Amino acid sequence: MNILLAEDDEDMRRFLVKALERAGYDVTAHDNGASAYDALREQPFSLLLTDIVMPEMDGIELARRASELDPDLKVMFITGFAAVALNPDSQAPKDAKILSKPFHLRDLVNEVHKVLQAA
Repeated sequence: MNILLAEDDEDMRRFLVKALERAGYDVTAHDNGASAYDALREQPFSLLLTDIVMPEMDGIELARRASELDPDLKVMFITGFAAVALNPDSQAPKDAKILSKPFHLRDLVNEVHKVLQAA
């Protein structure tokens, strides 16, 4: 299972990659939504794991565009601003999972596993 991670915080990105790779996932990480979107156009992913607040293209826009490219792509938001993601006007994918920061890396890995098993 390969995961596309979009997270602009370098430390957070590094922690997430390490935790997910340790759990056996292949992770491709980007520091902004625009470059993550380019990666999505080049290869398929099982899961888009994205921060919401990022430069260039925010996570909601990234998820919306990603879902247009691949309607089966699973989406999980990681954010300190859960209310933003839950706003029905945001046009975020309906079945996207939201994990609010701060979270324990084990919780993240468990949620990723659950989302990917729900296929």
